[in-house]
Amino acid sequence: MKVGYPAALAPELVAQFPAEVELVPIASHPEGEIAVDFWIPPPAPALGERVWPHLRGVSVIQSLMAGTEWITRMVGPEVTVCNAQDAHNISTAEWTIAAVLGMLKYFPLYMRLQQAADWRGRSQASREYASIHGDERPQFPPILQEELHGKRVVMVGYGSIGKTIERLLAPFGVALTRVARTARTEPVVVHGVTELDGLLPGAEIVILILPHTAESHGLMDARRLALLPQGALLVNAARGPIVAMDALVEALEAGRIRAALDVTDPEPLPAEHALWRCPNLLLTPHVAGSTPEFSPRAVRIAVEQIERLLRGEALGNVVQHGAVV
Repeated sequence: MKVGYPAALAPELVAQFPAEVELVPIASHPEGEIAVDFWIPPPAPALGERVWPHLRGVSVIQSLMAGTEWITRMVGPEVTVCNAQDAHNISTAEWTIAAVLGMLKYFPLYMRLQQAADWRGRSQASREYASIHGDERPQFPPILQEELHGKRVVMVGYGSIGKTIERLLAPFGVALTRVARTARTEPVVVHGVTELDGLLPGAEIVILILPHTAESHGLMDARRLALLPQGALLVNAARGPIVAMDALVEALEAGRIRAALDVTDPEPLPAEHALWRCPNLLLTPHVAGSTPEFSPRAVRIAVEQIERLLRGEALGNVVQHGAVV
């Protein structure tokens, strides 16, 4: 079996692959045809799309990421595609909790004040609180942050990352409502996405952690963003196109809601895009899964898949059944 992998993988990770396979390092700018049976594409879609036209004979693709929509769209139905479910549960869940806390604790404001070496502007926290929540009552002492405890959280997507987010949220005492494609009651209550419109008006925080599919594209459009209560926080750790960017920009500029985004549409975000200048926004450049621990976990999943094939066992994490291997 010929296994193609990104040439940039660290040698200590490559050393984990079984001795029975022939390893084929693939550069990010390959030349000519490359024959491999099992391909581990680079995490970045642009790099993978550059490599794919050079490959021949691929029957199985093992992604290093949980999201594989760009792969299945690129390769067609004849290739078996597997994802790396669980590889970045921890990193993405931790980013989500950090983003929620960062916004509720007004860390972007305090970072600006730190850079100015002047804490006198901290009263802006009270003004931001009053503005975003529409609460002009006098406050003593002044409001300088908010609490996560007791917040009503709607989480859209309840896969392995969603379950990890739930576990990390548990100590904060939030009221969590789970939403997924299909409603179910066991082992916990999960609402169907068809119920989302009725759940959004009561949500103080909405977390998006679902795959990007034809059904989820534009899920949070202008109509659904308008259903959110004043001051709600929208957190997207999933895929950019799940949120209608123009509608989000409008809601942020109007001071209706807040947002924390690790993903945008498009990516990378053009310098002239209005989102850069929106108020009440925390923006990171699709880094939620990127930690030193991620690559070893993802490569271990790929190694286990190869070992399954060598033993004649069925592959795990299959998102598209293609060629028989």
